[in-house]
Amino acid sequence: MIRADERNPVARALVAGLRSAWPEIDAAEVVYVIGGDGFFLASVHELGFDRSYVGLNAGRLGFLLNDVVGPDGAPRTDVVERLRAGAVRVRDLPLLEARVRRADGSEQVELAVNDVYLERMTGQTARLSLWLGGERMDSVLVADGIIFATPVGSTGYSFSAGGPALDPRVAALAVTPICAHTPRLPPLVLPATARPRVEVVHPERRPVRVVIDGRATDHVVAVEVTTAARCVRVGWLDNHDFTRCLVDKLLRP
Repeated sequence: MIRADERNPVARALVAGLRSAWPEIDAAEVVYVIGGDGFFLASVHELGFDRSYVGLNAGRLGFLLNDVVGPDGAPRTDVVERLRAGAVRVRDLPLLEARVRRADGSEQVELAVNDVYLERMTGQTARLSLWLGGERMDSVLVADGIIFATPVGSTGYSFSAGGPALDPRVAALAVTPICAHTPRLPPLVLPATARPRVEVVHPERRPVRVVIDGRATDHVVAVEVTTAARCVRVGWLDNHDFTRCLVDKLLRP
């Protein structure tokens, strides 16, 4: 099946071109998501984690997606033929599980493909007590917030905030402070088994929200992040090279 960002003219043109070249695409069991990275994440959350997804890039960066548009704006014939032939390698991408406690005492558990981050809700910095690898930091982190990202999500907000870009095949968790004031906590890479926990200090005076794959919950007081026991299946063309993609899309000017 196709799920396309109808607001995006490139996505609309790509859908038309794909259906013309490959009329059977709508009957495919795989979900072909056409748009940008944000639309891809929203589609996975809406349709569920039990499907297989192949993203087709109609956005700007598209690190989660396959590049299929040629210089003329039409789908590349060679790529369409490879998709039709099933030349796609599906990978099980680890998910993050965020256990969130809000100021009203309620709790929720959410899954994330890309990242979980806490951020200040007002003009005042957030004050966060932080546990990493079971060890509590001696000093309260005074910052705009903190990001926890999967390897595939490390190339998004975490990277723009100064965090490392991880190869999606690495089992790790990227931890990136957002504009840390004190202490000057650097970006960190922890094992995927790490269970970082954050408690908000003085949440009534310095309110904090959590954002999970772009979906926000206000007035949180504590968040624990773990690697979930389940994955989401995402496919790339079998000649996709993650290292080359990192270089081409993130490191070259």
